[in-house]
Amino acid sequence: MDGLALAEQLFCWWLNPEVLRVTIETCGRNFLVGGAHWLEHQWEICSGYVPGTSRRRCVPSCVGKSVAITPGKVVYRNALMELLQYTPQTPAVWQEPVLVVPSWILKYYVLDLSPHNSLVRYLVERGHTVFMISWKNPREEARDLGLNDYLESGLFEALAQVRHIVGPSPVHAAGYCLGGTLLAIGAAALARDAGRERAPLQSVTLFAAQTDFSEPGELGLFIDASELGYLDALMWEQGYLEGAQMAGAFQLLHSRDLVWSRLMREYLLGEHPQTTDLMAWNADMTRLPYRMHSENLHRLYLRNDLAEGRYCVQGRPVALADLKLPMFVVGTERDHVSPWRSVYKIHLLTSTEISFLLTSGGHNAGIISEPGHAGRHYRFGTRPKDDSYLSPNAWYASTPACEGSWWPRWQQWLADHSSTKIAPPDLGAGTSLADAPGSYVFAP
Repeated sequence: MDGLALAEQLFCWWLNPEVLRVTIETCGRNFLVGGAHWLEHQWEICSGYVPGTSRRRCVPSCVGKSVAITPGKVVYRNALMELLQYTPQTPAVWQEPVLVVPSWILKYYVLDLSPHNSLVRYLVERGHTVFMISWKNPREEARDLGLNDYLESGLFEALAQVRHIVGPSPVHAAGYCLGGTLLAIGAAALARDAGRERAPLQSVTLFAAQTDFSEPGELGLFIDASELGYLDALMWEQGYLEGAQMAGAFQLLHSRDLVWSRLMREYLLGEHPQTTDLMAWNADMTRLPYRMHSENLHRLYLRNDLAEGRYCVQGRPVALADLKLPMFVVGTERDHVSPWRSVYKIHLLTSTEISFLLTSGGHNAGIISEPGHAGRHYRFGTRPKDDSYLSPNAWYASTPACEGSWWPRWQQWLADHSSTKIAPPDLGAGTSLADAPGSYVFAP
């Protein structure tokens, strides 16, 4: 929505019956309160916040108290990440552990919010041993860390530590957003080098994660050579990209919802939106190292190196076609960041067994879709190994919708692809560094 359209909406408020009703009921006080909200947002912009988030900047004080409270320990730490292992909640657990690789764009605890909507808690209560990577929030010293550093010191090191703690059993690995893209790259590299030792992965799950960036959706509007040149210059000077700088672009991806909703609710009706744990997490922003973010935009989004076989790990290209293990891939219907048809393109890149699930909601709310959440539905189907390709539209038309949360479907899939149950392994093989959620999650 452009500035002219916004102005028309603002100055034609008397044509909106809801605004008229509230104005009469409050004798015009809604406009006084709305004006105060507008001034608050201008202060936030001048102070470097994303408008509407400063009220939620208290979220770090809630971490470990009302969110990210699933019991566990920090069992490993390096300069890039902390590895969390969660306390078992059942007398026996599935032999194959689950390692979760979140995106480094925001804090990991989107997957461990309040107890009622924590995916981590849901898994451990159903007999899974769960590990989580918590990325460090970088500053200038991390400017030269690249994607392969996140692969080697992040994913691969976490896998090694998990297997040191639980034994040689292969791991169910799940990656969210760019964490899923990193996982796909790492899984392809491990498949390329298979034969040296027992396969470290049992399965791969991708939550709203793209592997082919030829159609990145609305985000593609911001990714061309000139825009990336501007970002490179900005990041080179700072050594990183600030969370607020990145969040501005993501807000534009669904500006109609964000801008008109704010205009209507906060400015004309004088209301503040109810703060949820998901909104609070979204305001807990992180920074991105210069080299890593530049490589991500140039090599994945602009050049599509991964899908086209040019992305190299340890000096040699990787190909998703090498993947032979089962995959569970989740797309969300209203995803502006990873459009589900783009996520679905994984079917073109590998012939392995793929269970694809499309859930209601957007990039974040679609993933945080706990049982009991009203109005949720999903579609689910499995393409067997080496089966023929079905277009996304044909898949959608032939796959019926199921009511409710998709979490039980995924948990059952994990159980079906696990071997047996065993006694829970000791946290950190008897050694731990701190209680979860650790220290990196608190870094400002």
